Amino acid sequence: MANKTAHPADRGLKKRQTIGYFAAFAILGVVIASLGPTLPGLAAHTGSEIDEISFLFVARSFGTLLGALLAGRLFDRRPGHPILVATLLLIALMLFLAPLLPWLGVLALVLLLLGLSEGTVDVGTNTLLVWVHSAKVGPFMSGLHFFFGAGAFLSPIIVAEALRRTGDITLAYWTLALLVLPVALWFLRLPGPAARSVGGDEEGGANDPWLVVLVGLFLAVYVGAEVGFGGWIFSYTVALELAPEATAAYLTSAFWGAFTVGRLLSIPLAAQWRPRTILIMDLGGALLSLAVLLLWPQSLVAAWVGTLGMGVTLAAIFPTTLSLAGQRMAINGRVTSWFFVGASLGAMTIPWLIGQLFAATGPRMTMVAILVDLLVAVVVCALLLWRSAPRTPVPQLMFRR
Repeated sequence: MANKTAHPADRGLKKRQTIGYFAAFAILGVVIASLGPTLPGLAAHTGSEIDEISFLFVARSFGTLLGALLAGRLFDRRPGHPILVATLLLIALMLFLAPLLPWLGVLALVLLLLGLSEGTVDVGTNTLLVWVHSAKVGPFMSGLHFFFGAGAFLSPIIVAEALRRTGDITLAYWTLALLVLPVALWFLRLPGPAARSVGGDEEGGANDPWLVVLVGLFLAVYVGAEVGFGGWIFSYTVALELAPEATAAYLTSAFWGAFTVGRLLSIPLAAQWRPRTILIMDLGGALLSLAVLLLWPQSLVAAWVGTLGMGVTLAAIFPTTLSLAGQRMAINGRVTSWFFVGASLGAMTIPWLIGQLFAATGPRMTMVAILVDLLVAVVVCALLLWRSAPRTPVPQLMFRR
């Protein structure tokens, strides 16, 4: 049967599905951004030192990696929305338990399960959104990642208010857990899209395995910088005595707020500029922002300027990379899964390494480590852009706008 024009009921279903994915990604931002500002509180609850508590980044990111590995096949073979409901409820449960545990080992297990759920939601919402909107997904993909930034911006504010009111992180974690429940209920009776494969230069064409590897590697080093900065800027600011804990929490929120603004700005930019142009400009802006922090490490003004700059310039890199990948390969659950495996490896290793350097040599090594990571990202990005460049003229790309 021909399907020339979408039925109003179909358009309404797509709208409800998209709202759900945006809300799920906002929750993802809330949860991911909560660890950095609550790290000292979790250390106090478990009696751990800063280098020991940084292992939580490894535990959560290893869980995210496992979730990403499993989610691709899972969403290709099973209805997506029941999977989202189950994982969102597991996130709520882990958030409720996290501040109650006085043992670092058990807390690490909780963070691993939390990360597994995050990886599943991450892969699932990205894949399902592509299946819903197909070749028109570009602005919706930027919008999806904008809502991640919105949730990440809200999270440190919740933490700061909980610290101000109670002096403890428990209220913050329980508030975040409650925020998850309405989103899980939204998906409970909402049908999801059928599994499919979308994108690529040619229908049915085989994906370039080296291009898949380069996308995954680039996402690894990029996410390492994003999570490393967002996760450690709080402890960095406090350790250098630039500001008290409450102000440092708001600085963390400012990073995610600028990140959200950057994601919002990327929506119209994605419709006008090529992905390669956006990536080059963003990496250059991130290096410039980091230079401000490195040149004036004792200045709170420089900390604010550099933090805001990092937020704005890092924001568009992830969705832009996914859009670039969508121009050159078929996007299904398995391919998306490999992308997020790379992202999870970066989130697992770079923040943990920063924690070790932080404890061994002092907080200033935080920005040095992120600088090295970004320089590696520039090299990998150059290889990615070279590999993804059309070898022969292509009259029309699936995601070209």
